Parts: sequence; structure tokens; C-alpha cells
Amino acid sequence: QVQLVESGGGLVQAGGSLRLSCAASGGIFNTYHMNWFRQAPGKEREFVAGMLWSATSTFYANSVKGRFTVSRDGAKNTVYLQMNSLTPEDTAVYYCAAGWVAGPKEDVMVYWGKGTLVTVSS
Repeated sequence: QVQLVESGGGLVQAGGSLRLSCAASGGIFNTYHMNWFRQAPGKEREFVAGMLWSATSTFYANSVKGRFTVSRDGAKNTVYLQMNSLTPEDTAVYYCAAGWVAGPKEDVMVYWGKGTLVTVSS
């Protein structure tokens, strides 16, 4: 049974940084591509970043490109999302997802975490 558990969310001032973690069970890195999505209050969930299972390529939404970085530690079965230069528009619940693509297609995500809340104050 695959489980994804996010952590690292919290309250941060605009311009600050946070690193989110997604701990994965079940050895999924060799099978699934890993992704981060977010859902802001009153908005639909949107793609943030993705990484191929081989870790050879990463992909980002235009809104976070240059500020966010996705990485992983295979030994720890953990995927990270380093978020820098945060703005209030980044306030959202952030979800980790494992799926058949590294990208915005939610319908091919197989496993989802429960999310972690990031709040950026102005």
C-alpha cells in the first residue's frame, strides 16, 4: 500500500522560503513520476512541479519557475519542494502526487497525499 505524507508547511512572510517534504512508502520512485499540486482557497487545484521517475527531468508551472525546485532523496524515499521568494499568491494546500506523468494531468495521478498548508503573509 503506497502512502504519501507531506510535511513542512506553515506560516511564512512574503519573500521567505519553505521546504516541503513528501515521504513515500512502497518504493514508488522506480514506477511513478512525482508531482506537486496546490489548491488555493476558492480556486481549483493546479500543477506546481513534477519530476520524472528517473529524476532526469523536472517541470514547473510558469508561476513558480525560477522560485521553486523539486528534488528527491532516494535513500529516504522523500521528494522535496524548495520554495523561495514566496508571495501571498502562493498560499495554498500543497499536495504530493505519484502518477503516470510528470505534469498537470490530475486524472493520471495514482496516489495522493493529504496535503500540507502553506500560508504566506504580506
